[in-house]
Amino acid sequence: MAKFHGVIGYVSTEETVPDSGIYSEVFKEYNYYGDVIRNSRRWENSQGLNDNLLINNQFSIVGNDFAFKNFSFIRYIKWMGVLWKITNVEIQRPRLILTIGGVFNAK
Repeated sequence: MAKFHGVIGYVSTEETVPDSGIYSEVFKEYNYYGDVIRNSRRWENSQGLNDNLLINNQFSIVGNDFAFKNFSFIRYIKWMGVLWKITNVEIQRPRLILTIGGVFNAK
């Protein structure tokens, strides 16, 4: 089982100017340790010239209090220099099991 140490990204929607009604996405990143418990990939046919690469990896990270309270805001993980979107979060205290899919595109 491979080890993991890297960035997990949280994205929440917050009011940017108080009492303005204007909201925007706020990105916060935290470092975590854990294990890569599944390492697989697949190619998906696309409308474009090249096929899309989908990673179906699972990461088991050691969660802290912040991670357990804000698991619904976890959006991406940085692995091998790329931001991957998290498609599923499973709570198995003291760990969080993260499943990733395609590349994360912050807009």
